[in-house]
Amino acid sequence: MSTHVVVGASGGIGRAVCGELVRRGLPVRAVTRSGTPVDGAEALAADATDAVAMRAACRDAVAVYHCVNPPFASWRAAFPAATRALLAAAGAAGARLVFADDTWMYGRVDAPMREDTPVAPVSEKGVLRAWLAEMVLAAHARGEVETVIGRAPELWGPGVESLLAGGIFAAAAAGRTARWPGDLDLPVTAGYTPDVGAALVELALAPASVTGRVWHTPVPSPITGRDFVERVFRAAGHAARVGRITPAMVAALRLVSPVAREGAELLYQFEQPFLVDDSAFRSVFATRATDWDDGIAATLRWYRADPDRTRRRLVPA
Repeated sequence: MSTHVVVGASGGIGRAVCGELVRRGLPVRAVTRSGTPVDGAEALAADATDAVAMRAACRDAVAVYHCVNPPFASWRAAFPAATRALLAAAGAAGARLVFADDTWMYGRVDAPMREDTPVAPVSEKGVLRAWLAEMVLAAHARGEVETVIGRAPELWGPGVESLLAGGIFAAAAAGRTARWPGDLDLPVTAGYTPDVGAALVELALAPASVTGRVWHTPVPSPITGRDFVERVFRAAGHAARVGRITPAMVAALRLVSPVAREGAELLYQFEQPFLVDDSAFRSVFATRATDWDDGIAATLRWYRADPDRTRRRLVPA
């Protein structure tokens, strides 16, 4: 039986894809730099930027999931190299490449983001993301490899310690003050990792007519940052304590944290309504977004399963 190869399987989306494939009873090869075990999957250690290693890892693939997300500091070199290697490997195997993407290339917007929203990045990372997406779609247009892109907004959920996860859930679980990365009263949509993983699997299994384009993965109905944080604290059994990440905090963090230095340029997303339109996906596919409260409960369980997670602070209290 042909294998589904998940490259970058140790990250939140990669693990979610592996979990969905295992749930469906499909054979999975989970590729990470260290060969990290993934329940129900064959583990393989390989460097995604190594074209020869990727061709070997994908030798019998029916689908290759590009879930690679290098550390911010190595994005410029590692991300394009990994993308080229995976396009070539999937093409050699006759497999479909499913690329896990984000919305940074849209830049500042004044309306819900759709798949045809103009690409107008305002950050260096947005420019790189736009280039990678174009690389993936151009390979499809040239007939080198069948590709499809699943594009998700800011992530949250089990397995992800993003601004909407570690900065909120760890604080709520410990009864500390949570810090929202922008205006608390603006509406936001976000990508729950199990939903994104399920959507990418659907894109891999669908007819060829879905390929060669971008699909926005499912999101729940919009919610304000304040409502989201209050729901998390309520589920954690604590009274809500919430503030926002101020410019002074960002400036201080940039001095000591490489992640904060790299991530600061993306905070503009939370100073505008951050809305993703997933209607195109919903019109074709079965996967629907998880309800906010159900996702919050599952994410809290994940944080509480490892007490070290609740002790970490992504921003000062």
